[in-house]
Amino acid sequence: MVIKLEYLVVCVGRIRNIVIFRPLGRAFIYCPFWLRSSQEEQNYQRRSAKKMATTFWALLLLLCFSDFFVRINGLGVGINYGQIANNLPSPSRVSSLLNSLNISRVKLYDADPNVLTAFSNSNVQFIIGLGNEYLQTMNDPTKAQTWIQQHLQPHLTRTRISCILVGNEVFASNDTQLRSYLLPAMQSVYGALVNLGLSKQVYVTTAHSLQILSNSFPPSAGSFRDDLTQYIDPILGFHSQTKSPFLINAYPFFAYKDSPDQVSLDYVLFQPNQGIKDPITDLNYDNMLYAQIDSVYSAMRALGHSDVEVQISETGWPSKGDPNEVGATVENAGLYNRNLLKRIEERQGTPARPSVPIDVYVFALFNENLKPGPSSERNYGLYYPNGNPVLSGNGNFLDHICPCCPCHFTLNLKAGKLKFHLFLNITEGSK
Repeated sequence: MVIKLEYLVVCVGRIRNIVIFRPLGRAFIYCPFWLRSSQEEQNYQRRSAKKMATTFWALLLLLCFSDFFVRINGLGVGINYGQIANNLPSPSRVSSLLNSLNISRVKLYDADPNVLTAFSNSNVQFIIGLGNEYLQTMNDPTKAQTWIQQHLQPHLTRTRISCILVGNEVFASNDTQLRSYLLPAMQSVYGALVNLGLSKQVYVTTAHSLQILSNSFPPSAGSFRDDLTQYIDPILGFHSQTKSPFLINAYPFFAYKDSPDQVSLDYVLFQPNQGIKDPITDLNYDNMLYAQIDSVYSAMRALGHSDVEVQISETGWPSKGDPNEVGATVENAGLYNRNLLKRIEERQGTPARPSVPIDVYVFALFNENLKPGPSSERNYGLYYPNGNPVLSGNGNFLDHICPCCPCHFTLNLKAGKLKFHLFLNITEGSK
């Protein structure tokens, strides 16, 4: 990938002091844009331009290590790396694949040492998982600390791990005993991180299905199920205390599959549509995912929690399904993922929280041939295990996470009296 600075405009204080830098070979020339014709003024601006050139190079060096360039390298989108399959490529090959795609965030469902080792010294940041089968054991603080010392600490010096996901969709089960284990397990794991001095580096959370909601429309009237409030309310208190996000697995596909005559396909695929208006807030929703996110925010607010962020730990669309799984096609999967990535690129927020960009982990990296359930469960992957992309043609998700076509970015910065406007062109290439 090549990042080319097409030109830089620098303004000093007043609008008349403008200098345009254009690249010439490996150097930059400055092209003052004279707004006044006097020779004295032009000489002053030439001197200013030379001083600004030094400042510019210092600034550009700083930018190379900033979050801005990290976002150019990768959109910040996360991906779920499930392994319920017997034909997946080796973790080292997966590491190379994700590096080529510039994906920098990965969610695992375990703490597979082979994967974590394969990604040593990479820029990929991991969420690791503690499965539901561990919850009872993790209620014991000593065992929780032992697990961290054995499965987390050995990798931290070489692999970036930011989160431990304790349990997954626990409330989708009717097992009340399992439900009661969840919060104590989260607290034990967090307490162990505190004891080991890691709580600032690694946070603790869990992921929920949208089955936790009793009502999701209108979004402003979202509410949790009455039978789950006793569990969810203290979990929200934990998130508030530890500053960790509330994760949800959201699949508009399910709503469309169950009611294709009532749910607009354009609405669930982020395609142009008139949207649906919330009659209480008068906010208009042009896609179902945003409505689902805001309904969770409303449900949390109803319990008195407004300081916890909602993030999407799973969302996706299957490329294939059983005959009764309406909408499970390659074309729809491509449209859903491609349009979602556009929203992430634009750092969009939901109608109720427009200033908070959505945070999403796409499901999933590979088709997983051993997953139980309907055919769709085995066909959410962006890739086949042999490395070929599942989604192709006009709906190719990869077009929006891999810099295979020119992209343009504009960056505006201000430092004192200096205003910098960088116009960047990003193209495929190696030099």
